[in-house]
Amino acid sequence: MKRILLASLLAGSVLGCAMGPNYKRPALAVPETFREVPAPVDGASLADRPWWEIVKDPNLQALIDEALSNSFDARIAAARVDQYRANAGIARSGLFPQVSGAGQWQRGRESAYAYPFGEKPVSEGYAAQAQLSWELDVWGRLRRLNEAGRAQYLASVEGQRGVMLSLVADVATSYYTLCELDRELEIAKNTEAAYKGVYDLFNMQLQGGTASALQTSSAEGALGSVAATVPSLEAQITGQENALSFLVGRAPGPITRSKLPSGAELPLDVPAGLPSALLERRPDVLQAEQALVASNANVGASKASMFPALSLTGLFGGVSPQVSQLFGSGKTWSVAPGLFQPIFFGGRLWFQYEVAKALYGQSLASYEQAVTYAFAETASALVTHQKLVEAEKQQARSVAAFEEAVHISNQRYVAGLASYYEVLQALQNLYPAQLSLAKIRFQRLSNFVTLYKALGGGWQNPGQTRPASSPETKASAEMAPAP
Repeated sequence: MKRILLASLLAGSVLGCAMGPNYKRPALAVPETFREVPAPVDGASLADRPWWEIVKDPNLQALIDEALSNSFDARIAAARVDQYRANAGIARSGLFPQVSGAGQWQRGRESAYAYPFGEKPVSEGYAAQAQLSWELDVWGRLRRLNEAGRAQYLASVEGQRGVMLSLVADVATSYYTLCELDRELEIAKNTEAAYKGVYDLFNMQLQGGTASALQTSSAEGALGSVAATVPSLEAQITGQENALSFLVGRAPGPITRSKLPSGAELPLDVPAGLPSALLERRPDVLQAEQALVASNANVGASKASMFPALSLTGLFGGVSPQVSQLFGSGKTWSVAPGLFQPIFFGGRLWFQYEVAKALYGQSLASYEQAVTYAFAETASALVTHQKLVEAEKQQARSVAAFEEAVHISNQRYVAGLASYYEVLQALQNLYPAQLSLAKIRFQRLSNFVTLYKALGGGWQNPGQTRPASSPETKASAEMAPAP
């Protein structure tokens, strides 16, 4: 018994070694700055701020809170984290001895035909035993599997953070889309009312012989064209409300909302931070890295499976016709160390090792792809932000000019210097200009959300939650699970 224990201790003394390389983050070419964006002075980033400081609209904040708590994607992601947490526990359990117990009571009598001297008397017996089995992790196979299980769990946590960040972005974008459709509908109805006034005037003048049929027909065509957009926009609004309801996890219905925010509420200059910070902030990049860690550990576990496996089994129990003698004269025990050495498996272990290395190569390429995409997405969002600022400025200038043209044409008509046909032409220029401005403002809002998501969305403090700002506002759901 002492020799067995000594051998176990000696085997345990070499458990510090594990097959396969220890994980080291791959060296990647990280740009010093984003394309067309000056280098930051202090490394500050928009993503350092939590989402509730970015989103000011209380209606939108309430919708995001609801989505983080009730959406189907959030619930699926949370359940997936629970699954991988349990899987990590299963992998870790292999490092410990496995103990099981069993008990039995038996009463019976053998047939007289089995014994030459008559029937055997009734016999009764009791048995109880405890069994122990323990694989000594000499080559680190179990530790590598535990490392892989833990990395997969952490990857699921990052995946959940990515789902939460995507929910914030998707709800905000869907909400702004709804606000933009409201604005288009408002413009269409105002324009329809203006065109109807023009048509009624021309039609009345035509009946009186003071207007031409061409003017009346033009006014009627403009009125019909605008009037046709109203039901189409109303249908789009209903569909967008239903889509947003599904996104937050509720039955289809109306959505309480504000007017489309103006671009003036967004900052002109957005601090992007350092590109290298994306490696530590973006959930998709961190998830891909944890998948790489798991693949690296699986390579070591696969390699260790080719080497001898040392196990220790033991049994302690008793067999006796009386319960009181089970652990007295009836007790039994045994200790049996064992060694299993794979010799010939038709190359299966080697090919399993090759599969593990190939999977590592795939994970490495996926990680590099995620990092490269993060740089490209962020750079594109930053440049788009800059360009949309200028586009909104110029389009607002265009709308102001056409509004002034409508005002001047009305004054000229009242003064008798021009026909009302001139007013109609000015209105026909103003309507598409107003629509374009509404679309550009939506694009600015949507791109701002995309930029916040591309930068990582403030995950430096995953346990931080939004304080309730009013009795009507629900408390924010926790942005990430406790590790």
